[in-house]
Amino acid sequence: MFLDEAEITVASGRGGDGAVHFRREKFVPRGGPDGGNGGRGGHVVLEVVPTLNTLTSFRHRSAFRAADGERGGRSDRTGKNAADLFLPVPPGTVVRDAASGELLGDLKEAGFRLRVCRGGRGGRGNARFANSRNQAPRMAERGEPGVQRRLRLELRLIADIGIIGVPNAGKSTLLAALTNARPKIADYPFTTLQPNLGVAHLNEDAVVVLADIPGLLEGAHRGVGLGYTFLRHIQRTRALIHVVDGMAEDPVADFSQVNGELALFDARLKGRPQVVAINKIDQPEVASRLPELEAKFRQLGVRPLRISALARTGVAELLRAATQAMLRAAPEPEGEEVPVYRPDEEATAFSIDHEADGAWRLHGRAIERAAEMTYWEYDEAVRRFQRILERLGVDDSLRRAGAQQGDTIRIGAYELEWQD
Repeated sequence: MFLDEAEITVASGRGGDGAVHFRREKFVPRGGPDGGNGGRGGHVVLEVVPTLNTLTSFRHRSAFRAADGERGGRSDRTGKNAADLFLPVPPGTVVRDAASGELLGDLKEAGFRLRVCRGGRGGRGNARFANSRNQAPRMAERGEPGVQRRLRLELRLIADIGIIGVPNAGKSTLLAALTNARPKIADYPFTTLQPNLGVAHLNEDAVVVLADIPGLLEGAHRGVGLGYTFLRHIQRTRALIHVVDGMAEDPVADFSQVNGELALFDARLKGRPQVVAINKIDQPEVASRLPELEAKFRQLGVRPLRISALARTGVAELLRAATQAMLRAAPEPEGEEVPVYRPDEEATAFSIDHEADGAWRLHGRAIERAAEMTYWEYDEAVRRFQRILERLGVDDSLRRAGAQQGDTIRIGAYELEWQD
């Protein structure tokens, strides 16, 4: 089943813990610290795979977590870095942060990779804390926690030419006539419930990709009939083939309605080059009213082509006209600037809350991360954490807030006793 929108939860791996170890060897009574660093946790990376054209793989599984790095070892051995987790997505996937709506990336090119969660770095072993004043440190760092976030993926098909029109106008039949695609075709409205792609060969060296967009109803820009989902795919096209049903009660009104929905959804679509084709001219009732229809379209400044998608009459001329319109159209910039995503730099800001039971709660990315990476069972590691709080200005802020000797300080899942 086609799926062009999905929400997933991704989490990078935690870094491996650094080791506290001292060299023990015969005839070497003071071997010194030799605890190695932990390995890096795995990143979470989205990778564009050109053979995919849907997000269906995320329908039954929506949570993904990379592996953790390995712990450091004795003899200064560094733990092994965890393998990165690669999630395949189709070309045209737009990635947003589900919580903030921030645009993280627009993945168009095959093989492009976007790192959405950075793996936690490995903690340093005690060999890294040795210095002239402390030659046998009994301290190390735990691995940095991984990052978890929820992502919203939106697929916008990448096609050169989009085929639009009201339901049952003959769009799928036209796609089948122009390309090697085999969409579902029937004589009732809403046969097409998902966009279809097809490739048309202009000559030995040139091809164009066409997308059959399901029929658009009035109110499509507000989501009526899944219109928002379908309209999103039109944004990437460089030109449009507007198929008009010659047997409709008022083909000109249908034409105006569809264009109105395009403009309401995205103002840039109003100026997208269009080639208009009156379909089903093989039907006698359509043939008899063609002069009248063409006169009405000319009043709108449009010169429609005559085609029969079923009989494949006029479709070659239509493809040539649409290709020429596409080549004349200058590529339009995206309406929203797509940043090159980089993980946020470490934020040192923090805040203090006074909780109902009298305890103080510290919030802040740097503080909470430092607490997660501290070996609380080693006194030297605890003293190092206290120095971090002093450098960040936490001590002074707690005093100004009214913290007293013996008060409980909470940082993440940890509780400490305030010693001023």
